[in-house]
Amino acid sequence: MSRLIAGARSVFQRHPFVTNSVIYGSLYVGAEFSQQYISKRWLPPAAKREDIDYATVGRYAVMGTAIYAPTLYAWYKWLDRTFPGTLKLTIAKKLVLDQFILTPYCLTLFYAGMSLMEGSDDIFLELREKFVPTFIRSCGFWLPAQALNFLFVAPRFRIIYMGVCGMIWVNILCWIKRQSLSTEPATTARETSTDNVKA
Repeated sequence: MSRLIAGARSVFQRHPFVTNSVIYGSLYVGAEFSQQYISKRWLPPAAKREDIDYATVGRYAVMGTAIYAPTLYAWYKWLDRTFPGTLKLTIAKKLVLDQFILTPYCLTLFYAGMSLMEGSDDIFLELREKFVPTFIRSCGFWLPAQALNFLFVAPRFRIIYMGVCGMIWVNILCWIKRQSLSTEPATTARETSTDNVKA
């Protein structure tokens, strides 16, 4: 076991960008796949089960691997280099920058990017509808998660910690993504809400 851990640590240190991309891509695929499996294959009765939408799974793979991974890798490398240490003021600066600069940028990439890959007529419609509620939820999740991260987690293990937290957050994002826009009929919104209540 110790040899396996040492080998994994060596891979992280020698190829941080590649491992970061693989981990985040895997997280996005895993989160979307699990959401679809639960809502389409597990919860519905046998007569109403649907096939997994692998095109959507593929879009999450692109988002996690090609878009988010480079952004997060460059951001946290800069953040740790610019604000080293665990003093309270340093942690506060990191939290403010992370939540109020990186998060809006990432949410914009997520909603606009997914809409673009889906071929939506208005790629900013979902962003306008869901940005504020998603950002509020992200404050409740990521501020305490990142406080623990910056305070207790060594930079070389940060990607592992972010991986665990990221898997949870991506599931939240997938769930929010499935909520109906307010411009859709009320009956559809109610049906979607019911479908996702246990997601």
